[in-house]
Parts: sequence; C-alpha cells; structure tokens
Amino acid sequence: MQQTSAPITKDLVLIGGGHSHAIALRMWAMKPLEGVRITLITESSSTPYSGMLPGHIAGFYTHAECHINLRSLAQFAQAQLYIDTVVGLDLVNKQILCAHRPPVAFDVLSIDIGSTPASVNVPGAKKYAIAAKPVANLLTQWQQIVEDQEKPLSLGIVGGGAGGVELALAMQGNLQVKQLKIHLFHSGAEIMPHYGGWVRRCLQAILRQKGINLHLQETVIEVQPHKIICQSGLKVECDRIFWVTQAAAPSWIKESGLATDSQGFVQVNDYLQAVSHPNIFAAGDIATMVNSPRPKAGVFAVRQGKPLFNNLQKTLLAGRLQPYKPQKTYLSLIGTGDGKAIASWGNFGLGASPLLWNWKDKIDRQFMDRFHKLPSMSEPLVEMRCAGCGSKVGSTVLERVLQRLERIENTPDIVIGLDAPDDAAVVKVPPGKLMVHTIDYFRALVNDPFIFGQISANHCLSDIFAMGATPQSVLAIASIPYATEFKVEETLYQLLSGALLILNQAQIPLIGGHTTAGLELGFGLSCNGLASPHQLLKKSGMQPEQLLILTKPLGTGTLFAADMRFLAKNQWIDGAIESMLLSNQAAATCLMEYGVTACTDITGFGLLGHLMEMVKASNVSVELNLDAIPILEGARETTQRGIFSSLHPENLQFSRYIDNIEKFCDFLNYQMLFDPQTSGGLLAAVDVKNANACVTQLQALGYPQATIIGRVVQHSKDYRVHLMLG
Repeated sequence: MQQTSAPITKDLVLIGGGHSHAIALRMWAMKPLEGVRITLITESSSTPYSGMLPGHIAGFYTHAECHINLRSLAQFAQAQLYIDTVVGLDLVNKQILCAHRPPVAFDVLSIDIGSTPASVNVPGAKKYAIAAKPVANLLTQWQQIVEDQEKPLSLGIVGGGAGGVELALAMQGNLQVKQLKIHLFHSGAEIMPHYGGWVRRCLQAILRQKGINLHLQETVIEVQPHKIICQSGLKVECDRIFWVTQAAAPSWIKESGLATDSQGFVQVNDYLQAVSHPNIFAAGDIATMVNSPRPKAGVFAVRQGKPLFNNLQKTLLAGRLQPYKPQKTYLSLIGTGDGKAIASWGNFGLGASPLLWNWKDKIDRQFMDRFHKLPSMSEPLVEMRCAGCGSKVGSTVLERVLQRLERIENTPDIVIGLDAPDDAAVVKVPPGKLMVHTIDYFRALVNDPFIFGQISANHCLSDIFAMGATPQSVLAIASIPYATEFKVEETLYQLLSGALLILNQAQIPLIGGHTTAGLELGFGLSCNGLASPHQLLKKSGMQPEQLLILTKPLGTGTLFAADMRFLAKNQWIDGAIESMLLSNQAAATCLMEYGVTACTDITGFGLLGHLMEMVKASNVSVELNLDAIPILEGARETTQRGIFSSLHPENLQFSRYIDNIEKFCDFLNYQMLFDPQTSGGLLAAVDVKNANACVTQLQALGYPQATIIGRVVQHSKDYRVHLMLG
C-alpha cells in the first residue's frame, strides 16, 4: 500500500464491512486525511448489499452483482484489510481483540457489523436452523437447494418481518420444484409489524395467493431435525428451516463495557458516537440512536454512511461534530419474487407492479455501481526523507516490539542471538553439515502486515526447503511506513508477529535483523539452513525419464496485478492468499521421502524460468503438459483480459527455449508459464515408480492441487522444452 508523505499519527479502525462503512471508505478515498491510517477488520472479503439479496435468491442477480468487493474498496481507500473475527474490545488499552491475530490498536473506532437473528433462547434453533446471517452461509445452503430440485421440498421460515416475507417470496419465485411447500411462522397477528396496514394486508394476500402457508400467532418454542414445534402444539415437518427473527447483537459488544440498550446494541448519540466512549462510533443495525430510535433496516445504514464519514474525520481533526437526524418516514420497495414490487411510504402503499420493481432495480444498481466502478486516483506527492542510518527505526521501538513477541528459545547452534546486545549474530555449523544461505525481500502485496509477514516468511524459507536443507536461523529486514513512534511499533509488531507465526511453527529462531522507515511496507528474511552433503538438492540433479511434480497452483502474479487495478474478484485474491500461506516445508519433506533428485521453488522468474535453470544445469530436455498445470481461480480470466505482472514481459524471454511455441502460444495456460509467483510451490523431479504415490501423499498433506506436469527426457539438440496437451 503506497503511503502519502505524511507520517502516520492516528489509527482509525473500522470493524465490519456494513453499508455505512462501505460508503465511508469510498468517501475517504476521495477525501483522505494525512497522517491517518485506516484499517478495516471484517470476517469476509466481500459484503452483501441487503437491498439486492432477495433478488439474488429469486434469481435476478448474480453473487457479484449484489456483493461489494471489500478488498478493492480497501485498496481504493488505501486502507489495511484484516480478514478476521472480532471477539472483544480492550477499551482501557484501546485495542481490538481478534480470534486469529494479535490485538489491533486504535485511536478512533467505528463499528458496523450488522446484526444476527435472535435464536439463542429457542432450543435447537442454533443447531438445526439456518440463520439469515451470516449471509454467506445462508447463500451456500440456498445454492444447494437450487441445485437439487428433483425431490419434493418443504421449507420453513421463522420470522414474519420484512426479511422473512421477502425471503419466502424470493424462494417461491425461483424454485421449480413440483411439490413445493413453504411455511412462514410469525408470532404476531399480522406480518411486518413496522409497516402500514395496507402493505401488511397486501403482502399477506400475495403470500397466500402464491401458496405460501402462513402460520400467524404461532410462537416457535423448539426446533428439531427437520421439524418446527410451536407453543400451540402445531408441528410442521420441514426439509430446511430458515431463521429470520428479530435482530440481536453479539455478546462481546456489551461485555466490552460499551453502553448498550436492553438488546445489546451500541447506544449512540445524534453524532453516531457511543454515549459511553466519545472515540467510538457505531452505525447500521448494531447501533441504537438513543434520541431517534428506528427499526433495523438497510435504508438507515445507507443514510448513515455520509454523516459517519464526516464525524469520523471531524473527530480526528478535533473539529465540531455534525448531528444526524434520521427520517421518520421512508420509502421501502419490497420485491415479491416475480419481477414485481410493492412501494411503502408510512401508511401508504402501491403495487405490486413491474414498474416499481424496475424502479427498485435501477436504484439498487446505481448504488452498487459506486463500488463496482471505482474511479482512478492520482498518486500523492512525496516529500524528501532522511536516508542512510537516519532512516532507521528507533531502538526503544525495537526493544518494546521484541518484548511483546512470542519467540522460541535459541537452539544450541545459536552462540549469539537476539538476547545479546552484540553487533552481529553468531551460529555454529555442526560437523559434517553444509551451511545454506539465501535472502529474499519485497514490497507488501497485501494491506495486512500480519498476513504479509506470514507470506513473506514462507516465501523466504522456500529456498532452504528446495535445497533439501533444514532452516537453522533467520535475520529479518523490514521497511516500515513513516509514522509516529507508537504507530511504527504497532506496524512492526503486527508484521513480525505474522513472520514469527511461521518461524515458530517450523522451530526456526529469529536471531537479528534491520529495520528502516520508508514510504511503504516491505519485509524479507536472510535464512541459514543446514544440510548433509549427500542430501543436498541441486538443480543439476534431473535425470531422463523422471516425472516433474508441481506442488502448488500458479497465478499470483496476474491476480495481484488485477487487484491493483480493482479488477480481481475478492474470492480470487482470497484463494491466492490461502495458497501463499501454505508452507513448502511439509512438501519438501515428502519429496525427500520419495527420492527427489532435483528441486526448486517457483517464484519471480515463473514456472518456465525456474524450470530452465534446472534443465540447463542437468543438461536435459523436458516435455511439459500444459493441461496438467494447476492454476489459481481467476488467473485464466485475468490473463485473457491482458492483465500481467510487470515482470511478465521479461519472463517471456524464456519462451525461446520452446520448440513448438507457434502451436501453443494461444492456449489458455500458456501465459501462466511466465507468471511470477510469490510464495509459490516446489517443482521437483521424481522417479516414475514413486511419482504417483508422492502426489497422493502431497495431496493428503494439504497440497490439493499437487500434480505431475511433465517428463524429463534426454537432451535434444532441437529443443529444451516441448509443450503438449493431455
């Protein structure tokens, strides 16, 4: 993430990717504050737009059309993106507690996490019913239903508010099951209590007209496997049960010490500011405005986006906050699942009509276009900074970070490490061992220092694993964005925590390093490894008739090039990150067990570049199966659009070694031969008799796309690489 020239002085952290935060982030990108670092913590890299979800379930919208890509939005706003679950707040120390990472510090905090259906007090509901939130799980369950419409189907929906009614109509409109039953349970005498009488009666009539069984004044007291039990004694068999009841807040909100209402929602004033903590804001369903209580509805979350943005900036600038007064009456357009909609305004209503659906569709698409079509932004001007040792991170910062980190004990080989004040580390080389050295360093490709630290550590260690060596120790080198002392400490702590997560798992001690301040985050490791002379793997060890095994898929180069242009789908980048977080250590051990004779890790020069290093050193040729090469999801799409890494053109020079290039240069996988990889997989030569068993074991170890991609042959004067299919 490129930083402006101003040092970071304040941390604004947003918890949740709700509508208000999405709008605030987009506005922040257009009007940033110097010296403020934004971090978005969210459980998923995409967030659904509630206005289009019923239409998606009804089959009118694709998943992408009704979801905001939070990765692209965060990058657009130059914000850090942490994919994690918040489990608590430490308000005394101003820290956010997460499930899978170190605590995250904040100066100003905003919460927009929506709500979840209240089901805790109903036995069996949590276990046997499908909650409307998280939406991702709901949509996964719904997709399974859509894909299997051969058998009779009975669906139960608990909750007769707007969400339950729209869900019932959307499901009925999409499903083509011959024997379909949908049951809607509601504890009140009429559905949708927050709407006017005409709208309630109209929708009630539409539900019955469409054959939806409406069970009014029925309180669900228990959910059993495939059965709903009501207080009246009514029992209804259902294949799937969906829970869309009144909204509830997660318990950590109240447990943190924030002032909440009786249901656990954050109490905020007219400035969307927590009444108990002026440096904390909340918006959307998770917030209750004490002076202007309103129903939990998406329309208010959307309207709160702009005032939230304004008051967050004014708080950071120590300015005067602006009050926000939500409207008492608002327009609501309710889809009926069949290309029609009903309009509701207070006690007035209209429809159902296709014209109203078209109006709703236009409004929703215009809203989403704000996030799907992000404008290009100019680069900030950069002022001069001190260089040389004047750019180092201060010793007190380093000392505090090292005290906070969880490091493993030095091994007996480490004579002098981080626990000593000496100028350099000292290590022993045991008798009969060879010392293997390597170093790697690069700019951050993800805007989360904790995840970047893990990816970088995996990448740097791969050279050691590829040589058949065991890592002994590492030195770290880091460039930290300009910031105040405590902001530098927080970034360095998150970064090294990620790196140490990988190092500690592999039992590799960190024994020293160097830090400097710069415009952007960068990190690398200098790694030392030990190997027995007879076990050392060289690129010159390939032998004719061996098979080539690739342990991980290709595509990180083109995917992150697309991500920089806001053209990558969030699930593509999620998949790429998951692959980069997979260490090559277990794969290297497995390859050694199956008699590997030559190995390399696939990184910046791409598959063909690193393969050619092995081919030349071994004086052989290879046959490469283009169809067999594993590719990350989305990488083919981005290369087809002509999106390549900046190193890709230089890697294309390796194509001169392909003898039949004219026959294959237009094939889908061809461009992937030159795609530079970050934390890529291992490429290994294994004897034919061991190759299939080796691949099976690799897949069992957690490398699901490990596969055989080619064969080593005798050196040919005519070619070094021969491409083939199948």
